[in-house]
This record gives sequence, C-alpha cells and structure tokens, in this order.
Amino acid sequence: MGLSGIKISIQQLTAKYRAILETLNPEQFTETPPMGGWSYAEVYSHIFDSSLLSMMAIGNCIKGQGTKGPTLFKVRMVLLWGKFPSGKKIKAPERIEGRVKKISIEAARQLITDFEIMFEKQFDFIKTADPSVKVKHPVLNLLNAKQWVRFIQIHLKHHLIQIVRIENSYKQKS
Repeated sequence: MGLSGIKISIQQLTAKYRAILETLNPEQFTETPPMGGWSYAEVYSHIFDSSLLSMMAIGNCIKGQGTKGPTLFKVRMVLLWGKFPSGKKIKAPERIEGRVKKISIEAARQLITDFEIMFEKQFDFIKTADPSVKVKHPVLNLLNAKQWVRFIQIHLKHHLIQIVRIENSYKQKS
C-alpha cells in the first residue's frame, strides 16, 4: 500500500473511532469493561496521544532531526504485514502506559481533532522526508517518517480490535 492509500486508511480509521465515540454514554466510556482491562476512555487516550507523539516524531524526521541507522528486520516485517504478531500481547512501555488516562468523551473528541489537524498539516512533507533520518520508537526502535505513518495506521487498526472486544464484553454481560 502506497503512502496515499495509508493516508486514506488512517482517515477512515479515525472516522470509525469518532463514529464509535458518538454511540457511547459518558458513564460507560470511563468504566472498566466487564472483561477487565482498559476502558474505552483509556483506549482513546492511548491511541490518540500515541498518534500525536508519532506525529511529533514524524515532524522531527521531516526536519532532519533524527539519527541514521537500520530498521530492525522484525519491524520491517510488521510494517510489511500491516499488523503486530498475533498470539503475543504487546505491553505498552511504562512511559507510554503512564500517559494513559480516563478522559471524557469531549477530551477524546479533542484528541481526535488535534491528531487530524496535525496529520493534515504534515502529510505532504512526509513524501519528501529523507528516508535515512529516523527517530526512535519506544518498542520498534528506529523508524523514518513513512514508517511512522505506517505504524500509526497499524496501531489504529490494532486498538480498533480492542474497542470491538470491549463492545462484545458489554453485549455478553447483558
């Protein structure tokens, strides 16, 4: 999938998150789901805060403020396949998990909007970013601007599956 296809996919995924958000009531949004784990609020906090941090990394790549080095083979495979390895739960690093909060629906809407604005402002510059300039991801190590965009897409898809699991846990409860 080319960069323009990834852009469309990210826009569609973001729209899906926004649409789901509009179906939730404030109490359910912040409560721990029957299955345990993160609430909707915590997932939204994580995914859009992480996406904004990823956009900051992309901005550094665009400005040439990074380092040079290889992208790990296993990371290149994740980017190629478009998903994280199945069967193994990936735990967010402590510094990322520490940023997760139970936010309000309005705060989630604002995070989505902030991400959309930043994404649109930077997207055209990603095409011209030097692919050898990379910024370190907390788990995946060195990524260039295009790889960061692909990561955002994969990460959005990954957590959408988590949202569906939360929805299903409420359905099974009733």
